[in-house]
Amino acid sequence: MGIVQRVTVHILDETGYQQMEPEKVRAPNIRDVARLAGVSYQTVSRVLNDSPSIRETTKQRVLDVIQEVGYRPNQAARALVNRRSRTIGVLSSQSAHYGPTTSINAIEVAAREAGYRLSITSTASGDYASIKSALDYLLSQSIEALVVIAPQARVFDALRDLSITVPFVTLESTGENLGHSLSVDQVYGARLATRHLIELGHTEIIHISGPQDWIEADARMKGYLQELGEAELRTRAPILGDWTASFGYYAGLELLRFRDFSAVFCGNDQMALGFMHACREMGLDVPGDISIVGFDDIPEAAHFFPPLTTVRQNFVEIGRRAISILLDELRGEQEVGHEQIAPELIVRASTARLSA
Repeated sequence: MGIVQRVTVHILDETGYQQMEPEKVRAPNIRDVARLAGVSYQTVSRVLNDSPSIRETTKQRVLDVIQEVGYRPNQAARALVNRRSRTIGVLSSQSAHYGPTTSINAIEVAAREAGYRLSITSTASGDYASIKSALDYLLSQSIEALVVIAPQARVFDALRDLSITVPFVTLESTGENLGHSLSVDQVYGARLATRHLIELGHTEIIHISGPQDWIEADARMKGYLQELGEAELRTRAPILGDWTASFGYYAGLELLRFRDFSAVFCGNDQMALGFMHACREMGLDVPGDISIVGFDDIPEAAHFFPPLTTVRQNFVEIGRRAISILLDELRGEQEVGHEQIAPELIVRASTARLSA
């Protein structure tokens, strides 16, 4: 039942034979759907807007035709009529790390399934002017709700000062009840990692942290220090890293010269990978000589050599739940509060009991 507009163009090629351009297919419109369903185009419009006044049999007939001919409503035109943009804004940082990228993909899928599209922008930097400029841009798109994914605490400080008039949810990991937030409990995840090493008999454990101004890095550092404190073990000042495998490698080369520890908790999987590289280069066995734990459970972590023990964050679930929370608030079913998702320790072959 395709809608085809035939346009024939006669062309002579170099041999003198006549050729024709392929038929051009016109996309079906709302009047085509109405004609094929035997209803008015106003009825089709009411079906698309889920009007309760349409009989179920009529609604189903229209939906069947829409499905058969592949009709796609013009969202911009519908927004003018409904005064609704069906758009959710996403404010993110410029970093393209595995976690935020995965969450944004999940947010997009969940939004699309709910009939929304995304308008995504990133902050050029973490300063107030950049954050305000990014928010002004999103609000100019007439967004109905907002998701904020940003790694630095100053982003959330700026949000407190700005007047946000649409429902919003922040994916933050401070562990504090800021309201309007959804997060993985980073402190708990770091405690899981550190406790795992302690239960294996390790008493000298170092921590390679992420950058000082990152929320996740600070939270994981707190969890490490809290767990060592409760176990009454010696605490060491964490080494501030930059999330990269290169930093883990060079930090490992320096720290392993003295080797006054038997285990390391790395702030993410990439730094753990670099640290493993340093161990191999110095002829040390993982986990025979050094046990290593990472954080995030990136897809490659199970294929490190040896496979990495790490803390798993369910970034897909975070994205889905963010949209679910916003949709509930848009429907007036609940207000956004503060919700935390527990991470999970994934034990693999990079950790072992301390040898006597």
